[in-house]
Formats: sequence, C-alpha cells, structure tokens
Amino acid sequence: MKALSALVRSASSACSRRTERVASGRCGLCSKIQPSFGLLFDIDGVLVRGKTPIPAAKRAFQKLVDSNGQFVVPVVFVTNAGNCLRQKKADQLFHILGVPITQDQVMMSHSPLRMFKRYHDKCVLVSGQGPVLDIAKNVGFTNVVSIDMLRESFPLLDMVDHNRRPKLPSSPVMNLPRVEAVVLFGEPIRWETNLQLIVDVLLTNGNLCNVYESTHTSHLPLLACNMDLMWMAEAHSPRFGHGTFMVCLESIYKKITGKDVKYEALMGKPSELTYHFAEYLIREQAAERGWRAPIRSLYAVGDNLMTDIYGANLYNRYLEERAARKSTKAVAKVVTGTGLPTAVPQEVDMDNGWENELASPSATSCKSILVCTGVYNPHMELPKDANQCIKETVFHGHRDFRFDPALVEPEKIVQDVDAAVELIFEMEKFQTAV
Repeated sequence: MKALSALVRSASSACSRRTERVASGRCGLCSKIQPSFGLLFDIDGVLVRGKTPIPAAKRAFQKLVDSNGQFVVPVVFVTNAGNCLRQKKADQLFHILGVPITQDQVMMSHSPLRMFKRYHDKCVLVSGQGPVLDIAKNVGFTNVVSIDMLRESFPLLDMVDHNRRPKLPSSPVMNLPRVEAVVLFGEPIRWETNLQLIVDVLLTNGNLCNVYESTHTSHLPLLACNMDLMWMAEAHSPRFGHGTFMVCLESIYKKITGKDVKYEALMGKPSELTYHFAEYLIREQAAERGWRAPIRSLYAVGDNLMTDIYGANLYNRYLEERAARKSTKAVAKVVTGTGLPTAVPQEVDMDNGWENELASPSATSCKSILVCTGVYNPHMELPKDANQCIKETVFHGHRDFRFDPALVEPEKIVQDVDAAVELIFEMEKFQTAV
C-alpha cells in the first residue's frame, strides 16, 4: 500500500512538473522551448533592396531555424506587394534567405480578401497588373472580370489613346454580367483606361449600358489593397505607388459627383485588418507545429515609419483597447451579479467584423522594431505637433488614416534585421533548445 502511495505521489509530482514546463512555454515531450511570440517581417528594405539581398538577412534567419531547417518561432512575411501569387514570393524568399519558406508564411497586400467571403460569389471587377485573374481566384473569388475584359466588351469607353480607339463604328458586346463590386489590387499599367472604366462602373451601378447616375448617395462596394503613395525602386527618388492611383480615382470621383469615394475595406500596411490577418497566420503556424503556448506578443520588423511602424502601433492600440473592453465586460458582469445597477457602453459588446471571420486574437501586444537598411533615415526628424503634419510631404498615408506622432514612434530602433532578431530573443528570454 505504501509503495502504491509512493508511486502515486511520484506520478503526481512528475505530472505537476510537466504542467509547469508547458505553462512556462517548455514542452515536456520534446524538451524544447515553445515560443509565445511571433515575428512579422517586411521584405523590401529589411531583407532586400530592390533585387539585392541585405547581408544581415541570411544571418538573421540562420538564428530562426533549427538544424532541420524548421522555424523555431512562427514567422510571417508581410508585404504590400500584390502583383504575384504567394508561392512565387515564397520561392523568391527561399532564394534570398536560404531557408525553406511556404506560401502560408507569405502575406501579400491582397491576402485579407480571403476574409470577405460575402463577395466571393459576386461578379467582381479587378484592377492591377500581373496575373490579376489568378490572384483573385486564389483568394476566393469565383466570378471575376478584368479591366481588359471590360474594355473588349465596351470598346467605345476607352478613348484617351487615339491609337487604341476603334477604327470602325462598334456596338457593345453584351457578354458580361453586371459588376457587383470592385477590387483594386495595385497600380495598373494604363492608368487612364483603368480610371475611366472604374469610374464608369461606379457611376452606372455596375451596368455599363446605363448612363451616369451621379445623384446616388452610395456606389458599389470598393475594396482596395496597398495604399503606398510611393515606393523605392532602383531609381534615386521614390516612384508612384498604388496610393497615388487611389488619390487620382478619389479626386476624379469627387470632381464629378461632389461626394467622397467610400471604401468597403482598405488592406495592406498600415491597415489594422492586415495585422489582424497576419496574427491569424501566426496562430495557424503555431497550431500546425503543435506549440500549445498561446501567442501573446507580435514583433513587427520594418523600415518604413508610415507603413510598418504606423501599422504595428495601430494594431497594438487596437489590442490594448480590446483588452480594456474585455475588462469592462468582466467588471460589468461582476457588478450585475451583485444586483447593483450598471451601464455598459453599447460599443463594449460589439465585436470587430474581423473576429467573426478569424476568431479572436490571442496576442495582447504588437511591438514595432525599425531597421536602418531601407526607407528610414535616422537623421530625419519628425514634427512633434500633429498640426504641423497636414502637408502630404510629411504624411504620405491614405486619406482615411490620420497622422498621429505616437503611431510613428517605434518601440526599438536597430541597425538591421539580424540585430532585430537578437533583440527580440533577448526581450523574450528565448532559447531555441535546452
């Protein structure tokens, strides 16, 4: 009997020790530390400059994989690029970093469109360049029309380039369904054609056989990816990005109708929606690896104050406000349980639409880390007063995002991505093995 009791006590003690190891992030079965954090990496300016790899990138990623080439922490690459499929970008990253990258670790500016299932069966007009039809189908759309398809069906609508005007009188080719939504993937090649036909679709409620109806109070749902006003290529000065195209579209629409363009969703950094989807991908990776420790912290490494840092800080603010709402709910339940009167603001019980699609985030913070290998100029000073930041030359963010000095203040500034990984491991007291 004493032996049996001793055995029970021994088993109980072992179970307790294993529980403590799991709770602290260490797996009792594999004797490896389980990460409770995830990493979000920008690509251009952090891992590469144009087509040239940044030397620190390979050093950094050697620290992030084990001897089998498997990542020791969940990693997602978050880029505002959107003119290719995820697999192609994963292959490019493998070539740059020398470690295996799957497409599930890559998040393009259009990736959150997977969440908008209510539009996946509708007839959607897409604008951009690259394999836009394949990209649209890859994120879930089943009935897609491109600008070129629209132009072929209605040749009289594209009139700016005299050389492309029809030589003979022609009639519309009635072989396309009515457009029900518009998706902007990225900057197109022929801006004048895309601007003309998108405005046509918005002002005819998706039926190009109709005349303009500029008196409507609303237009078709419009979803836009990548709001970058400019981007750095091999040229000495920045080049126009999709954000510039959007400025043109917004200006034309308002000039014609007197009303502002309304977006159903804005995706790509610095949108909260993008970081929420990235957090979901981090959780999915952790689950696939069998890591049971909840992912509590995200670290976003980037080189651009107005996208990478602004976006990470904006999402961190969302996580903090969400935690505060949950705390308010908990207090309200306790007070209600005592029979005391209570008034909880209505917004406390309103879950974000993202959470309905992806489940609630487990992360409670998103820390921004700025590297000095890309857009960021360590000698540039930002105005402290938001009133001084009205000019577009200071804040290049989209019209629907306001400038807030706190949102462009990074948590940490380091020289390069290798230093960023070292710092994160130190902050998390993380070791890859014991």
